[in-house]
Amino acid sequence: MTGLKFLATGAALPARVLTNAELSRMVDTNDEWITDRTGIKERRIAAPDQATSDLSTQAAKIAIERAGLTPADIDLIVVATCTPDHLFPSVACLVQKNLGLRRGTAFDVSAACSGFLFGLATVKGFLESGMARRALLIGADTLTRFTDWTDRGTCVLFGDGAGALVMETVEGPSHLLSVHLGSDGTPGDILTIPGGGSRHPLGTNGSAKEFPPHIKMEGREVFKHAVNRMIEAGLAALTQAGLKPRDLKLLIPHQANMRIIDAVAKRVDLPNDRVFRNVQKYGNMSSATTIVALDEAVSTGQLQRGDLVELIAFGAGLTWGAAVLRW
Repeated sequence: MTGLKFLATGAALPARVLTNAELSRMVDTNDEWITDRTGIKERRIAAPDQATSDLSTQAAKIAIERAGLTPADIDLIVVATCTPDHLFPSVACLVQKNLGLRRGTAFDVSAACSGFLFGLATVKGFLESGMARRALLIGADTLTRFTDWTDRGTCVLFGDGAGALVMETVEGPSHLLSVHLGSDGTPGDILTIPGGGSRHPLGTNGSAKEFPPHIKMEGREVFKHAVNRMIEAGLAALTQAGLKPRDLKLLIPHQANMRIIDAVAKRVDLPNDRVFRNVQKYGNMSSATTIVALDEAVSTGQLQRGDLVELIAFGAGLTWGAAVLRW
């Protein structure tokens, strides 16, 4: 039986920290308002010359080195992102170039904040089918490039970052115990970037004003869907693995909003010390949130080899997913 073995993680976060106090000088808000509604205290902002592929490459190099490998050992690169450097080529191909590789397969997947879990399911198929032997999966986004800094309902939420996971095939039990994914495009307009795509391309007369390339969100609707879908996916993935929430050493929910995280933790009846939180430091980094959190949990010793951990996420689309791992 061919399964997946998780070798190492890595993360890359921009040096620039934007605090709530600084935001209060940019838009009508304050630290108390932001903290009460989101739990976020600060977030990272990519430098002007720092794109998604740059953060992805940094995280990739760290993960590959920690795995005791060289870039030449990687034959599959998948990047989960909704903020690519360009419409094409893909971020994955840019990372491949940056790593000095000219062989293997490289492509992006797009499922917004759920992207890393969709990427994990994709890599699973490649490795278990024998189409690849070692894979580099990256979750990376620079959402602050698409943030309206005059909209206090959204600009306080987002940050930039990247995380990477190196995997390989193994004969025997898989470290990936289950994956559950879902989508529903019907309410997709509650979380969207209206302009910049083929529907309303930039440069069309009036399009940037009428359909701006900035994040638009109906907060209450997103909250409701996020909590329900994340719980649904989390429980489904656990059932698929033959486990219950209390079997987990750690639950890593998508780091979008502390209220969402708390609601999910309460519904699955897990104590606070077994629900990971770092949204207060980084905000919502979209597809990077779950892998950056996993990297932090491993790096700080909150997760040890053999521990059970579940990642769950919800994103635009609408998309959602969960995966149970034995680290």
